[in-house]
Amino acid sequence: MNDLKTTPGPRAGTWLPHVDGLRALAVVAVMIYHLRESWLPGGFSGVDVFFVISGFVVSLSVSHWTGGGIGNFLGRFYARRLQRIVPALLACLVLTSLLSVLLIPRAWLSSSNELTGLYAFFGLSNYYLAFHNETYFSPLAAFNPYMHTWSLGVEEQFYLLFPLLFFAWTRGGRWRMLSIGLISLACLASLGDAWLRPASNPTAAFYLITTRFWELGAGVLLFQCLHRFANRKAGPIPRKLGETSAWLFLGLLGWGLFNSVVAEFPFPGAIIPIVATLGVLAGLHVAGARSILARALGSSVPVYLGRRSYSLYLWHWPVYVVMRWTSGLDALPKMIAAVAATMLIAEASYRFVELPLRYSTRLRLWPRAGVIAAGLAMVVTSWGLSGLVTLAGSNLSLSTVTRNAEHWQARILPRIDEVPDCFLLARNEQAGAIPVWVYERGGCSSRPQTAPDLFALGDSHTIGYSTMLTEYVLRTGARVILYPNFGCTFASLQPVRESGKCPTQNQAELDDIHRRSKPGDILLLAALRLNRLSEQNAMVASSEHWTSMDTAQARHERDVASTQLLTQLAPLSHAGLRIVFEAPKPLFRSPPFRCSDWFNRGNPICAAGLSESRAAIEAYRQPVLDSLRRLGSGLGASVWDPLPVLCPTERCESVRKQGPLYFDGDHLSADGNRLLLPSFASFIAALPEARVPAHAPGNPAMP
Repeated sequence: MNDLKTTPGPRAGTWLPHVDGLRALAVVAVMIYHLRESWLPGGFSGVDVFFVISGFVVSLSVSHWTGGGIGNFLGRFYARRLQRIVPALLACLVLTSLLSVLLIPRAWLSSSNELTGLYAFFGLSNYYLAFHNETYFSPLAAFNPYMHTWSLGVEEQFYLLFPLLFFAWTRGGRWRMLSIGLISLACLASLGDAWLRPASNPTAAFYLITTRFWELGAGVLLFQCLHRFANRKAGPIPRKLGETSAWLFLGLLGWGLFNSVVAEFPFPGAIIPIVATLGVLAGLHVAGARSILARALGSSVPVYLGRRSYSLYLWHWPVYVVMRWTSGLDALPKMIAAVAATMLIAEASYRFVELPLRYSTRLRLWPRAGVIAAGLAMVVTSWGLSGLVTLAGSNLSLSTVTRNAEHWQARILPRIDEVPDCFLLARNEQAGAIPVWVYERGGCSSRPQTAPDLFALGDSHTIGYSTMLTEYVLRTGARVILYPNFGCTFASLQPVRESGKCPTQNQAELDDIHRRSKPGDILLLAALRLNRLSEQNAMVASSEHWTSMDTAQARHERDVASTQLLTQLAPLSHAGLRIVFEAPKPLFRSPPFRCSDWFNRGNPICAAGLSESRAAIEAYRQPVLDSLRRLGSGLGASVWDPLPVLCPTERCESVRKQGPLYFDGDHLSADGNRLLLPSFASFIAALPEARVPAHAPGNPAMP
């Protein structure tokens, strides 16, 4: 800065208080956004402010390097980055992994957590999230305590590249133009990727270093540009213009934080926070440290928060997520408690983990290679410790869902005690791009097969019968051919849920069933045909919800879907396949797996309780049940109804004293599967004989 320590421009070793003030603004914006998105819809772009500042500050910190060649430069740079980033990050990741194992049950909602955390130890969580389609704005993100580490991964990957591109700058003279050119080319390439990649993979575009490098590179280029004019002292008028422009750019940044541009991120949406941050930094460089804005940003509170911004960013998200899983984070008092806990933990992390190792006098005496080796050893050791904790999750967890997974999680059964000489044979018989899971009985050839082949197609509710269907295989010798139908549903009677790739995928599966089946085989069509009362992350039911299946629009959609299904399924019925529709099961407003323990029963998502009125459920599903029965009549199909077994009294319960019947608000548990097996097996055994086509035996080609 012009008048900071009589230095006319940014210089290595110079502390710029207003930069800490900008850091404070960025981290507070992110923390507010993560508390409640509607309060600051663009608050997530505080991360982009961090990116620019990181590029600017890291350039400032090494710009006057005179310690030798590139080997020494790389060694000192990487050692300093490890001391700066790794200790607090490892402490956060290890403690978070322990809390996750103790308090977070294993479910779809937490399915990405463990691997995200393990990748984060090596600065690769952004790549895991990018290529496993875990978008930053999905429900899973809010329940993944490691989601925020994607940005740390971007920074760590930038720091691997930065010294190679910046070293020429430290040589002075014409070498500096080479550095500017290299970084400019890298930024242009990154901008091109950020522009083109969203069309093919918007999730990857959000997370990858290749689409984010230009944001950090912009901070580097700003430093280099300011440094070239470092010896030009600004007069009063340029100072005023500089401060005015800084205020204007700060206003632009504020506008960006209050206005979400999620659909266009990172390009061109990130341009607003990037340009605004560059403008504030450049304007304050001209205006000087005594300008009103520089003094405001450099005052005690912003500087206090800015110096701790790394620890605040690290810890706020795990605190928020653990509270979402346990007590909830909806009410204002709980939000205040979350912020207070974050402040306390971040302060402890800053004082006792971050600062001691960052400024250790002992480590200064070590060779740089030794610091790097020790840092990498810490990373590997911490990763191993976290992995061991995760592997021991079933024994360490305080959650009954994790400890008693055999009762909660519907999964395939390799054996059952009743037929100890039999075991399950499971294989994937891929049909083109379609996975086909085949289950057969092995090891007990003396036991005759007592049931026909059963094909199962639908959605996650079909997969949710895995325990029942595999026990059915072991008991009867029947072969079950299950189509997971990932990302789609079939025969839901809700056309809006069967759009996109689903019609093509569903038809390919029906064609495969027709090729494999023979007269007398069975096709089970199980799917969610009602509007959910709850998601795993939230309750969605309202007073209007209970009548949503009986509106004119809903009836029209079911009529359209029924007509289409008659056309699609008629060839299978005519070929002798016996079709069975699953009647709608009871649904619940609270997901049992999130309300099963002393530490989460008070969560607001559990407020509706774990039971529902049978009369209300019957009325809710009746319009759909009527449509299914009419459809079954037109096809000669049958309707199997699980409700009488699952709900034999006036109250339908998702959890009984004997154990859970449901995992979440609409998927059955393993115990629920076992409870239904006798009803299902009896229903299948009592089906009428197949209508064998008169024109020919066997399996005619699909028309």
